Amino acid sequence: MAGPPARPSRISDLADWPAPEMPPSPREAPRSATAKAPEGDPTSAARHEFAVLLGEFRRTALLVPLDEASDLWSAKQNGVRWICAFSDEEALARFARARGDAEREWTYRTVLGARLLDVMVPMLPGPAGVALDAGSEDGGMLFPPVAGIVPEAFAVDLGGMQ
Repeated sequence: MAGPPARPSRISDLADWPAPEMPPSPREAPRSATAKAPEGDPTSAARHEFAVLLGEFRRTALLVPLDEASDLWSAKQNGVRWICAFSDEEALARFARARGDAEREWTYRTVLGARLLDVMVPMLPGPAGVALDAGSEDGGMLFPPVAGIVPEAFAVDLGGMQ
C-alpha cells in the first residue's frame, strides 16, 4: 500500500518562486530611466533622494564585523540597537582607528543591506537599525527602525510624524 505522495519542503517551494524585479541601481540605469525628484518641493526632493540611497543600500554587499561571540557587531544608543556595517575595508579601518582598536584583527561577514534590514534587524530585541560607515569623515548614514526602512512589525511608531 502506497502512502500519501511526498510533500516537498517549504524551502523547495520557495526555490521555484520567481525573483522580484529589481530596478537597476542609479549608477547602472540610463539617465532617461532614472526618475527625477519633484521640483520645487524640498521635502519631496529629500524623500526621493533618501529613497534612491535606500535602494542602493539594499542592493549593496556590506562588511559587518563580528563580536567575540561571532554575532554581528552592534552598539546601543538612546534605546536603539544599531548593527554596524561598512561599505569597504577602508571604512572599517577608519572605524577601528576612531575606536582606538586599529591593532585588533577584525573578523567580518559580507551581508546584503536588504538582508540586514529585513532579516537581521527583526532578530534583535527591541528597536534596531543599521549604522553605515560609522567613524567616516562624512559621518556615515543611519537607517533607523521606522516604517519604509525596516519591516513594519519592527518599526518604531513615530506617532503619525512621517
